Amino acid sequence: MKNKYFKTVLWASLSLTAFTSCVKDDDYSAPPINCTDKFPATNHTLNELAALAKDKPAQTDIIKDDYIVEGYVSSSDASGNIYKLLYVQDKPENPTQAIEIQIDGSNNYLDYPIGAKVRINAKGLIVQETVYSNAKTGNIKLGIYDPAYNVGRINPNRLPNYMSRTCSSEGMPATATMVPVVFNSFSEAMKPANVNKLATIKNVQFKEIELTKNFTDATATSASDRGMEDVTGSGMVIRNSIYATFSNTAISPAYKGSGDITMILSRFNATYQGYIRDLNDLNFKQDRFTINVETFETYATGADSFLPKYYNLSVAGSKKWYVQTYSNNKYIQISGLNGGVTKTQFAIPVADLSKTNRVSFKTNAGYYNGDVLKVYWSSNYNPTTPAGATLNDITNQFDISKGKTPGASGSNYEDAHRPSGIGTLPAGTAGAGYIIFEYNANSVNNVGVSTVMQLDDINIF
Repeated sequence: MKNKYFKTVLWASLSLTAFTSCVKDDDYSAPPINCTDKFPATNHTLNELAALAKDKPAQTDIIKDDYIVEGYVSSSDASGNIYKLLYVQDKPENPTQAIEIQIDGSNNYLDYPIGAKVRINAKGLIVQETVYSNAKTGNIKLGIYDPAYNVGRINPNRLPNYMSRTCSSEGMPATATMVPVVFNSFSEAMKPANVNKLATIKNVQFKEIELTKNFTDATATSASDRGMEDVTGSGMVIRNSIYATFSNTAISPAYKGSGDITMILSRFNATYQGYIRDLNDLNFKQDRFTINVETFETYATGADSFLPKYYNLSVAGSKKWYVQTYSNNKYIQISGLNGGVTKTQFAIPVADLSKTNRVSFKTNAGYYNGDVLKVYWSSNYNPTTPAGATLNDITNQFDISKGKTPGASGSNYEDAHRPSGIGTLPAGTAGAGYIIFEYNANSVNNVGVSTVMQLDDINIF
């Protein structure tokens, strides 16, 4: 017993001596982190890199010289939902360009967390952008040349040859707070210029049919799509990987409400889709909303009477909005060509302006020669005597079509009806009232303002 006790005390004494001999001046602080920029200063922008993209790059398209750009990491594969991909954009807020980097490995968030400022040397890589239906998709991808694919994945062991963290002025790895680009609807976000960017879409929810499901199907081999909708009636799918930590999580009840979704906006051919980084990107704390979009599909082509739901009034002149059909889609249209002074109001009754206080719609203009559409709300509008009403102008809240860009080939109309945004009535607005779409023109002998205006998908919610 004495020998055992003596050995124990001796070992403890020697261990303490060894420990104290390694520490000088009672300095227990962690060793300093030294950050050194691996690559030289940038000599190109992310936009210039994207401009090199081809649909099917050849071996001759491999970048041969030092081609150095900077950007900020907006994605994370920590949850496993974004798999073998890394997204980088040129600015942490209001980016102008974002790219997808193909990597044949996971856990990239450990070296490149969200907000990390990185420097990329694209020498030895290719840049690819899918062309679909003779148009660029905006999906810029960076990877290796692989004759079996349009773009190949970078070996993770070789990734440091192409990408590295940059350093701050304090000698630490530089990091920024990423601020998503905010959109009021899916249709507003679905443009090639927004692909690969970190985006937040406001006022969305899972479609009713998805509420009984998990984020992925048990039979899925790679991923499952889940449909979403916004208050304007437009929609998009979010794509969920079977490797995501939340793959088997039920959508309801935790995510059955409505709110905002933050995502990496992606695109596959014609289909826009989103990738959430984890479930924290879903902020669904509001009740579900009801979508009641007027598409005019139930009215006959040429009809100009919409009673008892809506009023179509010729305040000045004789012209009215009427139902038109093009490419199997119905909408209302009006033209003031040679109609003299034309003022026509399409009025929609609202039972309670405090509860139904937002409005969205789509527009398309043709033969544009001046602004013709005004949007008002009114609490004392009377369709019998509209001249005495107080009209509150909210037109400036909307992005109303002006038709094709002058000089553009083809039709004088835009290729599709433009989502014109979401207008909100002032706080405190209450009681019954109306939303009024007013067309104003003045055209005689082919002279004067006579822009053709089309309205579709009107939603007051």
